[in-house]
Amino acid sequence: MSPRPSRRAPLWRALVALAVVAASLFFALTTPARLGLDLRGGTQIVLETRDSPTSRADAAATDRALEVLRQRVDALGVAEPSLARSGERRIVVELPGVQDPRKAVDVIGRTAQLTFHPVLGTAPDGDRPPAAADGAAGARTLPDPDAPGHSLRLGPAALTGKDVKDARAVLDAQTGSGWTVALSFRGGGEKSWARVTGEAACAAPGETSRRVAIVLDDRVVSAPAMQRSVPCRTGIQGGSAQITGGFDDAAARDLAALVKGGALPVPVEVVEQRTVGPTLGAEAIRASAGAAVIGLVCTALFVIAVYRLLGVLATVALALYGLISYAALVALGATLTLPGLAGFVLAVGMAVDANVLVFERTREEYERTRVAAARRSGPQDLCGPLRKGFGKAWSAVVDSNVTTLLAAGLLFFFATGPVKGFGVTLSVGVAASMISALVITRVLADWALRHDCVRRRPRLAGVASTGRMRAFLARRGPRLMHYRRIWLGVSAALLALAVAGLGARGLQLGVEFTGGRLVEYGTSRPVDVEKARAAVGDAGFPRAVVQKSGNGDVVVRTGAMDDGGRQRIQSALEAHGGAVTVERDERIGPSLGSELRDKALIALGVAVAAQLVYLSVRFRWTFATAAVAAMVQDVLLVAGLFAWLGRPADSVFLAALLTVVGYSVNDTVVVFDRIRETRRPGRAGGPGAGEGRTPLASAVDSAILHTVPRTVNTGMGVLFVLAALAVLGGDSLADFSLALLAGVLFGIGSTVLTAAPIAVILEEHRPAAAPPASPAPRKDPRDSGAVV
Repeated sequence: MSPRPSRRAPLWRALVALAVVAASLFFALTTPARLGLDLRGGTQIVLETRDSPTSRADAAATDRALEVLRQRVDALGVAEPSLARSGERRIVVELPGVQDPRKAVDVIGRTAQLTFHPVLGTAPDGDRPPAAADGAAGARTLPDPDAPGHSLRLGPAALTGKDVKDARAVLDAQTGSGWTVALSFRGGGEKSWARVTGEAACAAPGETSRRVAIVLDDRVVSAPAMQRSVPCRTGIQGGSAQITGGFDDAAARDLAALVKGGALPVPVEVVEQRTVGPTLGAEAIRASAGAAVIGLVCTALFVIAVYRLLGVLATVALALYGLISYAALVALGATLTLPGLAGFVLAVGMAVDANVLVFERTREEYERTRVAAARRSGPQDLCGPLRKGFGKAWSAVVDSNVTTLLAAGLLFFFATGPVKGFGVTLSVGVAASMISALVITRVLADWALRHDCVRRRPRLAGVASTGRMRAFLARRGPRLMHYRRIWLGVSAALLALAVAGLGARGLQLGVEFTGGRLVEYGTSRPVDVEKARAAVGDAGFPRAVVQKSGNGDVVVRTGAMDDGGRQRIQSALEAHGGAVTVERDERIGPSLGSELRDKALIALGVAVAAQLVYLSVRFRWTFATAAVAAMVQDVLLVAGLFAWLGRPADSVFLAALLTVVGYSVNDTVVVFDRIRETRRPGRAGGPGAGEGRTPLASAVDSAILHTVPRTVNTGMGVLFVLAALAVLGGDSLADFSLALLAGVLFGIGSTVLTAAPIAVILEEHRPAAAPPASPAPRKDPRDSGAVV
């Protein structure tokens, strides 16, 4: 019987695994998840500060504006609002549960410059000069709200909103004035208010100059006249005032919120607005959860069928991986979005890759030691092949995960909104998969393979068979690189087809990249798309793009459209679809659309450059160039497929493209890592042992042969999840899943048909320098060469 391996070596792994799982359980059970607005419903508004004649919209001004907006949002009574600065000039406002953003935008986006002016006289509207023509600083002429057709000539401002201490909506039942806004002044504001009202009280009753105008954003909201009880020169004491204007409850509260919050230091402009109905968010959660369960169950059954006991242990590790990823997200306070949820599910499928790499290496090491072990009595040691499998798979696991992290990191820095959540969850998932595969799976496998009952049944353990596919290929011995120019021709034909689609049909950019508005209407009765298109045209938008979503809703995408246009389309659709509700509303300003489009191109360019730099460090430049060429081909093929199908290319599509970048390089790196190992001079047990380096074409064929099981098994694990998301994940994830499905298939093919042939051709023209020959060992003269 072979000696048992030492138990002290895996002790630290068991302790680390136990600590990680315990901490994950703690955070998962005690910290609630933060759901994004696309999952719980609500409105997201992105504001951008603008320069004014007196103030520059820098980071400090944006921070002051953020505090003003925070007070306004709190006064609106929205539950759990979120406000944060993004960059130097942007403010992201999230309002859960708010389905009609018009009121919120009106309250939040107003500058709210509040001033109090003495009234100098009146003037007909035709004689009203511009404010600057009045001469005195702060003087202006504005329409009189109490006398249509006439204007009030106002003197310089006596008070501003900075002098207001508090503002609240009050129902004045005593005088019958209805809802008013009660003001109280601070410090010098009390004296200024007394002075301006005292001067007005000195005018004769009925004179216009007996009034004091309250102006909000260059509009007179109220111009009350001083009552007879107000003494001349003394004015209203106590530092209080009332704004009247025939307000209802909501209008009075909104005005009080504006006044109390104060004026914005700089103007703001709405550059992005998204609204998701609660029904759509709940459906997205149910669909994504159902797709995740089905996809992961299929993946687990497939892994168990292929790797048996090791597959069972890998399934347990994957379940713990899900726990670790979720706990990390809630502990970091990350917001779970719909693309983020898809990224979480996808990362589970990709986490299978590390386990498959290790298990396939373990099978190879077992096969190498099986013949020698057959000469010894007793069950064969399985822990030795497992340790060697982990050691030899380490390089490929690290390289493949780093390439995926590069793509996920670019999403985090260049994307916005829900897509940034995808980058966060994918990054966390990749890091958690390393812990799951290299620590937890190893602890479980070390413990299981140490038992005699398992060692006597290596086939049941899952290490005794290298697989039927590899056995078949080994018998046939295909010389794939012998036909490398044919494979490159096939790749070139596919690439030409994709480029033709991009040139002939063009990529249909979403509103994130072009600017405009996208509204999804839910109808109580099914509506034919042609009737919906005619109704939208009758509403004044004949050039709008009208489509049906997967769940039967009508999706309207057009250029600039205000809320009135949205309401007209809704009314036009009611004639065909019955009751119509707005399920989703996205509005992107043209400047932001152009910026996002530029960021998308920068992200793709940086992704290509980052992968090239990393691969050049890990491999020769010839291999790095081949891998990047295959990656660019995969991106163009996916883009061409979307162009031919007429599917929109939005920010979620960008997330899918960057994920394809990581996955494509991931698959290529695994093959190149095996090529590097195979060509190592004098590699024990490999081709060329004792004869120098293996010819590159033979090494490539051997590497592809040995990595086919890993490619197929990992691809199946990811495809199960993506297929479930595509079929059951709802319309929101259909395009995302389609892009990734195509990217995974293209990535598998490009490794064999593009990356490997290019690497062979480049190495033929620019071969690496031969390594220095190792000196022959000196022979001991006392050694006769006899072997006992």
